[in-house]
Amino acid sequence: MYTMSFIRRIKRKGRVYLAEVENKWIDGKCVQRHLRYVGREADGQTLLAASLSEVQVDQVKLYGPLFLLHYLAREINLPELLGTYSQEILCLVYAHCLDYRSLNHMPSWFERTDLNFLLNLDGLTEKRLVGALDSLEALDAEAWQRRLFEGVCRQYRLRPSGVIYDVTNTYLYGRHCSMAKPGKDKDEVKGRPLIQIGLGVTQDEGFPLFHKVFDGNVHDARTLQDLVTLFGSYELGPGLFIYDRGIASGRNLHDIKRLHWDTLCGLPLNEALKTFWRPWAKPQKLMQLSQRHRVGQTVFYTKLQPYQVDGVRGRLALCLNERLQRDARESRRDEVLYAQHMLSQGKSIKPGMERFFDGHGNLLAAKLAAAEEFDGYSCVFCTRSLPEQKMLSLYFDKDVVEKAFRSLKGITHLRPVRHWLAERVHAHVFLCYLAYLLLSLLQYRLRHTDFTAESALLELGTMYKVYLRDARQRFQLSRVVTLTRKQELILKTIDRSLLNS
Repeated sequence: MYTMSFIRRIKRKGRVYLAEVENKWIDGKCVQRHLRYVGREADGQTLLAASLSEVQVDQVKLYGPLFLLHYLAREINLPELLGTYSQEILCLVYAHCLDYRSLNHMPSWFERTDLNFLLNLDGLTEKRLVGALDSLEALDAEAWQRRLFEGVCRQYRLRPSGVIYDVTNTYLYGRHCSMAKPGKDKDEVKGRPLIQIGLGVTQDEGFPLFHKVFDGNVHDARTLQDLVTLFGSYELGPGLFIYDRGIASGRNLHDIKRLHWDTLCGLPLNEALKTFWRPWAKPQKLMQLSQRHRVGQTVFYTKLQPYQVDGVRGRLALCLNERLQRDARESRRDEVLYAQHMLSQGKSIKPGMERFFDGHGNLLAAKLAAAEEFDGYSCVFCTRSLPEQKMLSLYFDKDVVEKAFRSLKGITHLRPVRHWLAERVHAHVFLCYLAYLLLSLLQYRLRHTDFTAESALLELGTMYKVYLRDARQRFQLSRVVTLTRKQELILKTIDRSLLNS
């Protein structure tokens, strides 16, 4: 049982009275008890009772962004789903949305916030946080994520018809985690111990459906094989499953087809596809006005042909990005000319450039022409009959999942992972996943404003709760500082009732 007194506004006959009340949490239910009359409000001012004429500031707590995140979490019943350590886990999730650094930093951060009231937590220790992390390992993560997403769909009345899947990696501190494998991360840094993370999000809203953590050396296509079964358990209506060329495989296409979903994916330009497209892969033939399509700031020239991948029928688009072709070609030629200069002086050249020269340092023009042949070209395969413009827009404009990964790695502080036990690595990613879910819900609610989720939380960062204590320290009075117009707009956009909370 936990109790705390606070001031409640009571409206009676056109007047607003203030009373100190106390919440008691008994068997998971909140019971409120009146303690004493405090004063009233008039003309926007608080008029305290005579016994409270002398007050002093006791504490100032961060309140606004936490209040909003907790509102969003309760809307989807997140506290109830998290079990015994739900309050500690939520504390960690909110910190990942705002200012997470490390577990041992959490207790001091907690003391600067109003989470003891919002989350019914009387203090916080690193030991309890470690227990909360370890409790996540006991969850059936796959079934749990499905139940959570079903709750999101009910609350937001969603019927997802498109899912975007992608894979990213992130690095760990230390080299003792069994999951971590050395490799080159997305920042092109080699030798870091990496893990892989697969993530599926709804195409229109960017809400996460599922995620899974893999060893750092698992191929991208293999990650989807493991997650298709999980996705099938969601029992969503037919839709379009979108993913990159590094994830494409015949097995993935068949597995998604068995779920009665269509696939839109990239295909790597291997030798078989180069042979197939060679008759059309001539800029003078492809770059016709009728075959020109703009996706955002990029122009593509395309050719569409029927095609099968491992027996799965669809349509294959050859796409030429002339700007990318020109940039890739000129960059390579710069390197070739520099290598040629270095060879003429008897010096070593960049690895991979040797193929363009014979044993005497002479340029092999045919090798250079072969390397340039498919610069700027890409292939997009779709099992659904879509107009070319729609097909290209859906595939190349996958900004929603890229934003998800940017949020995971940036705002929610996914990287670097500061744990080395595999189960705690899983727990850390899980917390970031939940933090991203709340951010995506906030972003969706703010979609008709100029605010992003991040800027809204920053704006609410000055929304403090001030605790005042009377001279005789009989009880505590709390007040939220006066809201700015932007803060009012944010709260009103989420739910007008929040202005009166």
